Amino acid sequence: MSRMKKVFICNDNVTGIFSAVYDAWKEERDEGSVGIVLRGNMEQELFCEYIESKEYEKKAIAVERMIQRNLGLDVYLDIYQAVLAHDKDKGNAILGTLLAARQLPDSTKIMNHLSHPSVEKVFELSRRVGGEAHQFKGFLRFRELENGVLFAQIEPKSQVLTCIAGHFSDRLPLENFMIYDRSHKMFVVHEARHQWVLVLDEEADMEKMNRVSASQIEYERLWKGFCESISIKERENLLLQRQNLPLRYRKNVVEFGQ
Repeated sequence: MSRMKKVFICNDNVTGIFSAVYDAWKEERDEGSVGIVLRGNMEQELFCEYIESKEYEKKAIAVERMIQRNLGLDVYLDIYQAVLAHDKDKGNAILGTLLAARQLPDSTKIMNHLSHPSVEKVFELSRRVGGEAHQFKGFLRFRELENGVLFAQIEPKSQVLTCIAGHFSDRLPLENFMIYDRSHKMFVVHEARHQWVLVLDEEADMEKMNRVSASQIEYERLWKGFCESISIKERENLLLQRQNLPLRYRKNVVEFGQ
């Protein structure tokens, strides 16, 4: 008699998903008899046992080390970025990729096996997250607040903050800055000459965040005036503008503000 499929329920974050991977891995089952579902996206199936995965940092660290040690840093980056993706089936794809890698003589080559549905899914999710993070490295804009802190707000589809934080901390090492992910209610906070930290489950006080410095207001006025003075109305190409700067990014770009 076949064993009932076990499905582990977890939170949609790195620690939650890796904790579920840890629990599922310990079951020593094949891909078809174990799975992961994100809390809030559960569509119950018949003949499945649903188990709450307890979220622990130690579990997540153990999984991270296992992936890096046995599959390599490149594969770990693909899996990590897949964890950040906006996709309800990513847990199963990540677990399936790891279980498939276990069957290979050289598990570091797992991402070459794109004929496997889980591997293909992880590859696509990783590419999607990497592309979105790359876009925000170019489109993210800071405003100087009254207290001198630089503040930026983004509304990404995926949880890209950890993918872009290092980029800005390397370029602004002497600045105090914050990046707020409004979609997922999290912050990156960087103190001058220190490492950035990630703050979860926090709302931004937008009243305070809209109190910008006098110099910020003046620079915005000058910049918009410059753009208007060099613009040639007869040569406007709105289609090309949307290709270079998609509409969904513009709400948080300073140049398009009032």
